[in-house]
Amino acid sequence: MRPRTQTFRRHAHLEHGVPATLTVSGLTRKFGSLVVLDDVSFSLDEGRSLAVLGPNGAGKTTLLRCVVGADRPDAGKIFLNGAPMEETDPYVRASIAAALDDIDFFPDLSVIEHLELLAFAHGGDGEAVAEVVAELGLEAARDQLPATLSSGQRRRLALASCFVRPRRLLVMDEPEQRLDVRGRAWLTERIIREKAEGTAVLIASHDPELIDAVADERLEIGV
Repeated sequence: MRPRTQTFRRHAHLEHGVPATLTVSGLTRKFGSLVVLDDVSFSLDEGRSLAVLGPNGAGKTTLLRCVVGADRPDAGKIFLNGAPMEETDPYVRASIAAALDDIDFFPDLSVIEHLELLAFAHGGDGEAVAEVVAELGLEAARDQLPATLSSGQRRRLALASCFVRPRRLLVMDEPEQRLDVRGRAWLTERIIREKAEGTAVLIASHDPELIDAVADERLEIGV
């Protein structure tokens, strides 16, 4: 049975007084006279997944960048567990794991060094690193520098960077890109596992099979 889906147009109220993991209210982003996001509102509870849908140029990436603090909206508010979200807040940085298309890596650290640093900096451990490296097939590239990786390997490293550290909110922009069939199957299973463990997942994707498999709600923008 596919997960129940729903298109959000307005901010969802709190249920039983418990704040949603992520709340976005009236988010607007403009670039000059171009309105990319216009009064976008939604909420996302723990253990739930919301898929952001829309044509190319609709503002999906901009929305995700605003959520993680990589871009600033012109209007609107973003809350994490009911509190205003500030990207510089240590709690926010410890709670959000993101895989965006423009993710940066430590250029002088190998794949394994990069992942171990992220894991230990956020209170993780080497066991989580070894597990994720094996799951994503990065063993052969573990000693390589990011600049020497293929585009597919870089994408898997970006995903691995999310899963080696603790997280309450997982934000991913087209994570299926440059993954083979096996990698996409792994990604689907991993997102389902994340939800089962209580992580809220915000994902932008053009893959209907992935969306049907993991999305509890859908947000259509730019339509």
